[in-house]
Amino acid sequence: MDRFEGRCWLDWWANTSTLLGSVEVAVVITASDAGWDAHGRLISDTDEDRDGFAFLCDQDPVFTLRFEDGSTVAVTVHPTDDHRRFTLTEYTGPTHRPVEHHIDLTQPQTRLR
Repeated sequence: MDRFEGRCWLDWWANTSTLLGSVEVAVVITASDAGWDAHGRLISDTDEDRDGFAFLCDQDPVFTLRFEDGSTVAVTVHPTDDHRRFTLTEYTGPTHRPVEHHIDLTQPQTRLR
């Protein structure tokens, strides 16, 4: 196969049993001297889907690219500035990676009159 063009899903797994997010994407994968090149775009054009995708990319850019036939490959997502388009590279690192995220819950107090 020299080229694949179609719809897939980028799945973001918190662990082996918890899928935190999945986004449908259109991808083009072509054979290259280094193995393969891939780029794509989000199918959905809603801000909610883009923001969710951006959040997950910021946490850890490693996703599972899932094809319609159920086959998968671990990939690193390299989003563009607007998080609607991206390139993909094969992820070859360790299976388990620590991800740490902190949410600042402190807000300035306001007085009611």
